[in-house]
Amino acid sequence: MKKKIISAIALVSAVILTLGCATGCGKKGKTVDDIKKAGELVIATSPDFPPFEELKSNGAVEGIEIDIMNIICEKLGVTLKIEQMDFDSVLPGVQAGKYDVGVSGISVTEKRQKNTLFTDPYCLAAQAIVVTDGSSIKSKADLAGKTIAVQTGTTAETYCMEQGYAVNSYAANNDAESALTSGKVDAWVIDDLTAADMVAVYNADNSDSPLVILDEAMTTEPYAFAFAFGSEELVKEINGIIDGLVADGTIAQIFKDNNAPFTSPETK
Repeated sequence: MKKKIISAIALVSAVILTLGCATGCGKKGKTVDDIKKAGELVIATSPDFPPFEELKSNGAVEGIEIDIMNIICEKLGVTLKIEQMDFDSVLPGVQAGKYDVGVSGISVTEKRQKNTLFTDPYCLAAQAIVVTDGSSIKSKADLAGKTIAVQTGTTAETYCMEQGYAVNSYAANNDAESALTSGKVDAWVIDDLTAADMVAVYNADNSDSPLVILDEAMTTEPYAFAFAFGSEELVKEINGIIDGLVADGTIAQIFKDNNAPFTSPETK
């Protein structure tokens, strides 16, 4: 099933690359030469998504995707420049040409592919369901009639809304977590690795009222990096780098270094 999903995504991406976005939306993109002349690759990110992106106390943004982008920049011979913002501003900013690439735990969906050019996926992620200890919610089926916290602009938000769940959306995952712990919502849907990271931090300080991640996931989806149409040449170059990093185990090692399990995108 996962391979079929990834194959379908790859097919749609290939068609878009072939057409070159004939509708004229290619003017916002960058070429490899553009990036090398600028000497930097500017990424848009929302650093509230550990272990993918996290703002440290010293002001640095670190995480799995930052590590990957640093390698990509090294191979392109440019430096990495990080622009921080709320997640729901990442894709619009990239599409408008304000930033070169969206790097923020972005799931590839058919809807997003209509307005955004994606690289090959570098991993598969699941959307986890988080509840409070002792909650009556034990599985996805138990969410019927419940209120769910999600981050604004995420696939978790889209999926939950499309499935008819009552949804409260928040700009930051920290706010969504607070909504759950304060009893404003019944559950919280978020990427599984980020859930594991944030729940571990919360439970370390709140052992008497811990949060629980359910065994059953909400959805499974591929993660990739987002570019504006017109960046086809640049994306092709970066795809070669990403595919090599997946094949030689570099990305798996980056996940391990960040204490996170790795699930291959199975693109090959």
